[in-house]
Amino acid sequence: MNLLETVTPIAASGMFRYAWTMIAVPGVVAAFLLLAGRVTDKWGHLLATLASLYSFSIGACLFGEMLGREPGQRAVTNQLWTLFEAGSWKVDVSLLVDQLSILFVLLITGVGSLIHIYSIGYMAHDERRRRFFAYLNLFVAAMLTLVLGDNYLITFFGWEGVGLASFLLISFWQHKTSAALAGKKAFVMNRVGDLGLTMAIFTMLSQLGSSAFVDVNEHATKLSPFWATVIGLLLLVAACGKSAQFPLQAWLLDAMEGPTPVSALIHAATMVTAGVYLVVRSHHVYAQTETAQIAVAVIGTITLLYGAWIGTSKDDIKKVLAGSTMSQIGYMMLAAGLGPIGAAFAIFHLITHGFFKANMFLGAGSVMHGMSDDVDMRHFGALRKAMPITFLTFAMGYLAIIGFPFTSGYFSKDHIIEAAFEKSPVFGSLALLGALVTAFYMTRLMMMTFFGEKRWLKGVHPHESPLTMTIPLMVLAVLSIVAGALMNNWIGEWLEPATGAEVHHTALTHITPIGMLTMGVVALGVFCGWFFFRKEIPSFQPATNNVFAIAGRNDLYGDHFNEAVFMRPGQKLVEVLDHTDRGVVDGAVMGTATALGGLSTVVRKLQNGYVRSYALTMVAGAILVGLALILGQLA
Repeated sequence: MNLLETVTPIAASGMFRYAWTMIAVPGVVAAFLLLAGRVTDKWGHLLATLASLYSFSIGACLFGEMLGREPGQRAVTNQLWTLFEAGSWKVDVSLLVDQLSILFVLLITGVGSLIHIYSIGYMAHDERRRRFFAYLNLFVAAMLTLVLGDNYLITFFGWEGVGLASFLLISFWQHKTSAALAGKKAFVMNRVGDLGLTMAIFTMLSQLGSSAFVDVNEHATKLSPFWATVIGLLLLVAACGKSAQFPLQAWLLDAMEGPTPVSALIHAATMVTAGVYLVVRSHHVYAQTETAQIAVAVIGTITLLYGAWIGTSKDDIKKVLAGSTMSQIGYMMLAAGLGPIGAAFAIFHLITHGFFKANMFLGAGSVMHGMSDDVDMRHFGALRKAMPITFLTFAMGYLAIIGFPFTSGYFSKDHIIEAAFEKSPVFGSLALLGALVTAFYMTRLMMMTFFGEKRWLKGVHPHESPLTMTIPLMVLAVLSIVAGALMNNWIGEWLEPATGAEVHHTALTHITPIGMLTMGVVALGVFCGWFFFRKEIPSFQPATNNVFAIAGRNDLYGDHFNEAVFMRPGQKLVEVLDHTDRGVVDGAVMGTATALGGLSTVVRKLQNGYVRSYALTMVAGAILVGLALILGQLA
């Protein structure tokens, strides 16, 4: 298929006419749980879980129907109503169910439903559990709006909804100052990215007269190189904000202050993948600008190394996984900047990552559950015997993320590394370096958490989690192993109409020279992780002069940079404006008022109420008038 060809969606019929209910049901349930109050406390979490499962079942039915159709008949549009008309601009509220969006629907609702089930056990003793599940449903509804909208403007509504829901979830335990600040930080930094998407939509409307995906794709070739680059870079800014890519990545690590299911929901299947979706959905625009494409690849490469570096230095198990997410999304962005083939690989890795990263985040939550909510890996050790199910399921996610042969990550990430080498030896080498570091820090995590000697704090008694938590772990663990092999050749062919990617079938056992090199590099990373952390690990953070470790512990000084360059100058600017407002603006206003007040005080003394004073004033006035007339005559 030619990259520049566009597929015209057909009108919805049959089950596709009910696609909107996938959004409506969790949205309505979220509103109901928030408005109904405490009467739903005992069963609200079950209703929210059923709402998510309903959306998954509808998505699965639509996917099954799409499988039975010819490729050209799989893209379906469902027009609901007209949002507004202004001159030649018309924006409809319509849904687009095509090969790309349906994969996101299944990932969001499938993994999201497992997270709902897991949360039943994890949040069992939280007094605000009903509210938490309402926020989860709100998140699912917003994310589905984002990926199902057939127009950048409708996608923007979902984009903002995801931002709101993530703020509510990250800061859910707002009684902790750190959680409240983390939610605010995520919200503010995402607004920067949102500005990029807003300006991109404005530019599309001015240059193309429409922001509908079909129209933008069809007329993208009419864009001048300048405007194509502008739109591409603005979309990249939006993607950096939502997907925590450099330089808007600082909020992601702080987002760990939310409950662990939130971390899994945001970092695995939903929010952080939105930027990748936006770039891949806009591949017709990027096809017109090599500059914007390279920018996407460069940002992805920087971020994959940035996140991996951070992952080597953290002792908080959730923050190690957060750095890992940043790095893996970087791989996806790198792939999305490599053209149509890379776009297909980006989505492939996005889906497999959704499985194994959700598995590991929920596994980390299981560890915390058994360790009295402790997140410090220096206090773990030898948990493989105390928590066997958590260990085995987490280990499957570990094998997948490092790219152990024939696991999900092996197929999806290796494709990206090979495509990166085809684009440039620089991109390929840096992606390979990322694989080395990933294998190292993930082996470090496994050694510190599940192996070695017990370093448990006094009074802590590790135990396995309940079935509501371990069953989702088992499902995700199986998917972490087998999903890559099942989708390896299929996904490229499936996405061809949506990405323009050409399909190259390869046998599952076929290993290229680059693949062999990657396996060797991964083995080296695993060996280093085992070698350095096989010995006794201190239960405190030892002092170090290693500048790499210090930088990693400080998040590569991202917060320091933002504070020095944006926060402090911003505060100074506000102070100057405040002084200007108080001293100049308020001074002028208040000074005028004071002068008039003083004048009125003087004039008021003339109104004393005595008749003789008024008579004297009248006589004086008459004399002055008379003198004026006399002088006028003399002149």
